[in-house]
Amino acid sequence: MWAYVIRRLILMIPTLIIISIVVFTIIQLPPGDYLESYIAELQSQGESVDKQKIAFLREEYGLDKSMPEQYFTWITGFLKGDLGYSFEYNMPVTEVVGDRMYLTILVSTVTIIFTWIIAFPIGLYSATHQYSWGDYGLTLIGFIGLATPNFLLALVLLYLANVYFGTSIGGLMDAQYINQPWSWDKFVSVLEHLWIPVIVIGTSGTAGMIRRIRANLLDELNKPYVVTGRAKGLGETRLLLKYPFRVSLNFFIADIGNMLPSIISGAEVVALVLSLPTTGPMLLSALQSQDMYLAGSFLMFLALLTVIGVLISDLLLAVLDPRIRLGEGATR
Repeated sequence: MWAYVIRRLILMIPTLIIISIVVFTIIQLPPGDYLESYIAELQSQGESVDKQKIAFLREEYGLDKSMPEQYFTWITGFLKGDLGYSFEYNMPVTEVVGDRMYLTILVSTVTIIFTWIIAFPIGLYSATHQYSWGDYGLTLIGFIGLATPNFLLALVLLYLANVYFGTSIGGLMDAQYINQPWSWDKFVSVLEHLWIPVIVIGTSGTAGMIRRIRANLLDELNKPYVVTGRAKGLGETRLLLKYPFRVSLNFFIADIGNMLPSIISGAEVVALVLSLPTTGPMLLSALQSQDMYLAGSFLMFLALLTVIGVLISDLLLAVLDPRIRLGEGATR
């Protein structure tokens, strides 16, 4: 096991290096850079351009260097904890992320917990009451949840809240707390607004998880070891939770590789529709404006979380399912 873990950790190094090269190359593929886009925007508005200032900024942040030199400067700074400088926000990347990161983690974590609380009981019920009226009804709701885009549900809620209640449900806090230091009143305001994005973002995830839990559990319930357990006199609840349900969670554990980066990135489209101050819209804006340090550092952080999440899921799968073996004995 330890040899497997060490080997995987070593393989993470070339994997992240290759990802960093791909990320940096893709960000640099569009013609020009942020300063050229900034100049074009000023000229389109009829404003003058200070060429000396532009030249100073280009030299200050290494935009006058070749692409390999820019990549080396960026990646060495990233390894030292220096995520670079955001041209669009005129401040270091770490300060740009700031509260957005905490709010994104809060929204995503509560959404995941909401998804689990709803999906697991319903999935268990549907699998153990196959073809009942309850199963048919929950299956219909699940299909509706899968077929309804999150951003469409967000638009519907925004419309209904405005028409019938005369209020806006966008954002994560009241207007007076925006850009203000954290306080108890601000935290309470966030909690009051939190349920709307949690329901909107969690709808499709909950529906999808219900379907997968039901399908995996039905597959396990038909296997011989379940019949053997019943023959030995095990109670239905104990038999269900200890064996088939435990094995049917393999897909859930395998999703940890995608779950960790999604906690940080958030639901970008829903965040745009609901005007949420999370990191998703910030990343989209950075990619559009070619804010290379902000976009590149954020994408690398997501890649790092993905690689770590995949490793964690592999290790947890080996613990959860005794049929899975890691290391040299896996092929025996």
